[in-house]
Amino acid sequence: MMNMNSAEAGDSLIFSLNETNDNNNTNASASAPASLPNLPPDSYQMTSEVHVTFAPQNHNHTSYKSDRESHSGHRPPRSPTRGCKENSPLLGPKSDFEHSFEYNSFPDDPFFHETVLAAELAIEANVCPERIYQGSSGSYFVKNTEQKIIAVFKPKDEEPYGHLNPKWTKWMHKLCCPCCFGRSCLVPNQGYLSEAGASLVDQKLGLNVVPKTKVVRLASETFNYSAIDRAKARTKRNIYNRVPSVGRHFNRIGLPPKIGSFQLFVNGYKDADYWLRRFDSEALPESTAKKFQHLFERVVVLDYIIRNTDRGNDNWLIKYEPASTKAGSSQADIEDAEWSMVENPEIAVAAIDNGLAFPFKHPDEWRAYPYHWAWLPQAKVPFSTEIQELLLDQLSDMNFVQDLCDDLYDLFKCDKGFDRHTFEKQMSVMRGQILNLTQALKDGRSPVQLVQMPVVTVERNKSTVGRTRADSEIFTQSTCIGYNDWLEEIVSSVKVDVLDTMIGWKRLCLVLR
Repeated sequence: MMNMNSAEAGDSLIFSLNETNDNNNTNASASAPASLPNLPPDSYQMTSEVHVTFAPQNHNHTSYKSDRESHSGHRPPRSPTRGCKENSPLLGPKSDFEHSFEYNSFPDDPFFHETVLAAELAIEANVCPERIYQGSSGSYFVKNTEQKIIAVFKPKDEEPYGHLNPKWTKWMHKLCCPCCFGRSCLVPNQGYLSEAGASLVDQKLGLNVVPKTKVVRLASETFNYSAIDRAKARTKRNIYNRVPSVGRHFNRIGLPPKIGSFQLFVNGYKDADYWLRRFDSEALPESTAKKFQHLFERVVVLDYIIRNTDRGNDNWLIKYEPASTKAGSSQADIEDAEWSMVENPEIAVAAIDNGLAFPFKHPDEWRAYPYHWAWLPQAKVPFSTEIQELLLDQLSDMNFVQDLCDDLYDLFKCDKGFDRHTFEKQMSVMRGQILNLTQALKDGRSPVQLVQMPVVTVERNKSTVGRTRADSEIFTQSTCIGYNDWLEEIVSSVKVDVLDTMIGWKRLCLVLR
């Protein structure tokens, strides 16, 4: 039971990140609150603010980066969604386009660029994406011209509560309970940005557990379009076929492209739940178990930083290849059982389904959205030296954290419903998660102990210059108290008040007697 008075709630703690900028090498150190109570990963409601002043190293991030310049000098796109003037069964012949837009251009990532191009060429060849019937959103397996699955595409307007979601369960949920659907801590219909954002964080930190994911625009007959869009496309196509001189004035003949997340497909993986059950009965070799522990810690780090509210054992994958004999070894070598002829088991993990991440506040309702991996035995092992060496220098550097926020800003601002104030709240939650994770890595804690730390948010203060308000380099930390602890505190105070009242009445009776 925890008692907290107003004086304790108002205690201040100063964080100082000493500025050193010799030869562009920055060192930052931050100390976390001492003797913080371990709270259960419950929902959070009451907040006691602790003002923290960050003094980051010198950098010019007074605001987020300006829009990046468009890349030029690359070969023109060859698909309908790239705005080219090629003949296409979906978007009409080359005369249908009066404007050129390079939707899906990724010059800095040639492999991803070629994969998206292969998907678009397959759609042009009528090898359309195939809907995935699992899950609550409209998602699709994207194939190449050889009918091989190469990616998973999740359109924005077909997300669980999107207006074109083809799954009737969420439609009924939204129709029957319009006031209590969705997760109140998440921004509605931005799951595709969360998918791409999780991949961005994964690459920035060097975790390499999320398949490459970016925002892409695709059009296909198999997507769920409204009747109006299909009727317009059909009418324009008929007009063009019958009166080409009129039809060529249309900007677009076929179906409009949909924006969504495009995640590369991984082969040979199964749900983590399948392999975890196998590992309970069949122990892994020591070297493989150690590698799996390191990979598991990377998933923990990713989920904690982006505050993933939907990481069950079916939302991350494991690829496990048992020990086998090396290629070219003879039968005699196999019978002799020489260990030099046996390859160690290979194991890998993939963190998929990251659409329910980047909340703008910590969960404050009865549903706490816990991390399901916290119940695994691997979560009781302290973080390894490998993960500490990989992350501590980066996460302790406020310049690096601000660069990460800038990159996410460049990604999230492409959404039509983007709101700067809401995005700042999302980054405040992420900064608080990074602060906790950094302290846990320094203290050598385990993932279980990490999720039991009091959650915090680190908000950027606003500075006023004349009549304008700009982002400052001063941050304020707010510490959240667990809902159950807050409830216990209220109950305890009520008990004390009742006891004092009873004692008072007893004394009054004695005086009157």
